[in-house]
Amino acid sequence: MGLDLTPTSAQHDLARRTHEFAEQCIRPVAADYDRRQEFPWPVLEEAAARGFYSPLFYRDLIGDPTGLSLPMFMEELFWGCAGIGLAIVMPALALSAIGQAASPEQMLQWAPECFGTPGDLKLAALAISEPEGGSDVRNLRTTARRDGSDWIIDGHKMWIGNGGIANVHVVNAVVDQELGHRGQALFVVPGGTPGLELVRKLDKLGCRASHTAELKFDNVRVPGENLLGGQDRLDHKLAKAREIVAGGRRSGSATLGTFEQTRPMVAAQALGIARAALEYTTAYANRREAFGAPIIDNQGIAFPLADLATGIDAARLLTWRASWMAANSVPFDRGEGSMAKLAASEIAVKTTERAIQTMGGWGYISDHPVEKWYRDAKLYTIFEGTSEIQRIVISSALGAGDGAPPLHVELEPTGGPFNRLFGRGTPARTRVANAALAMRDRVPEPAMRMAMKMLAPPRR
Repeated sequence: MGLDLTPTSAQHDLARRTHEFAEQCIRPVAADYDRRQEFPWPVLEEAAARGFYSPLFYRDLIGDPTGLSLPMFMEELFWGCAGIGLAIVMPALALSAIGQAASPEQMLQWAPECFGTPGDLKLAALAISEPEGGSDVRNLRTTARRDGSDWIIDGHKMWIGNGGIANVHVVNAVVDQELGHRGQALFVVPGGTPGLELVRKLDKLGCRASHTAELKFDNVRVPGENLLGGQDRLDHKLAKAREIVAGGRRSGSATLGTFEQTRPMVAAQALGIARAALEYTTAYANRREAFGAPIIDNQGIAFPLADLATGIDAARLLTWRASWMAANSVPFDRGEGSMAKLAASEIAVKTTERAIQTMGGWGYISDHPVEKWYRDAKLYTIFEGTSEIQRIVISSALGAGDGAPPLHVELEPTGGPFNRLFGRGTPARTRVANAALAMRDRVPEPAMRMAMKMLAPPRR
């Protein structure tokens, strides 16, 4: 499928319904949940009632071949509140990891456990980051070892969304120390498993309605069937990794690959915050008068807002492109997922900071939501890989692809053999056009009009 950025009627309807949910159910309570740092269970129940909290919903979003449904949904939801938005979508991160690693039988078993049903909601957590590693997933120290038919997990996880309160924890652990990041695997650890300890709920700067925790795994025993993908697949993966190590070749981390696939989703979340701040600040600048005129008439106010609007639209296009690539299994050989996440997170911080500056003292106090959006936006330059990690991924891709043309040059063309032979800009089309122009005085006018109609640019 070719890249087409025209939303369908179904996507428009999804965006409209999500915006209504954000406007009616999220924004009125966002400040209260942020202040009290409580988990927004009633909002999750309403999300489930409206069909926004289920594995089938995310299957439909991820299965959209245009790739646009997922970022459109995320942007509208996080326009409402990033903390509540994270509480709603956090199980989708775990579901994404399960979907990439699990067997079909495991997917069928664990996907429903990530969300539950209206009236009986459940939670899921993706436990990757560690105190020593942070964004460096090559430096993870949580281990898993075989003990008969079971696995024993020991380690320490940090900054885990829904950690300790989730029904399903998807845990990354090293199973072969000699292979390092190539010797990692994913396990499902159900909530309440002996040895899984919620050390503390973290007191955060922003996104305070979502639950983020520090976890410890002390001799946590899980059955062999909780190894995602199964033993045969793990054995094959480890054997291939040993060949790579023996041959001195480089390979990427499977966990880094998982992050790269989910980064467009996170980028769209940051865009929701940025858009909310830009809209609010623009409305304020139109109403607020100083020196006898609205302050938006002042170029010192208007020009930064123009730059931010441009940056938000550019980041959205990068995000939509990356989402289309993920939906169509186009490899992120140039770090396109990281480009989207980097651009969106940085513009979110810039927009919310400018919103505070534009509103002055009013922006600095909680009478207006811009100070909350500023606190929320900062997370996006940190989690799912810091901005520095995104630059490492992008620059590494640049080095590996030295001399490679841009993506649009390498993509398989659409339109079939006729367009390849006679499409716009082809030698055959040019020769026909030149011949027609040379004969314009000898060809009857109706025939010439027909030829020029074929060769003329399409009307919009």
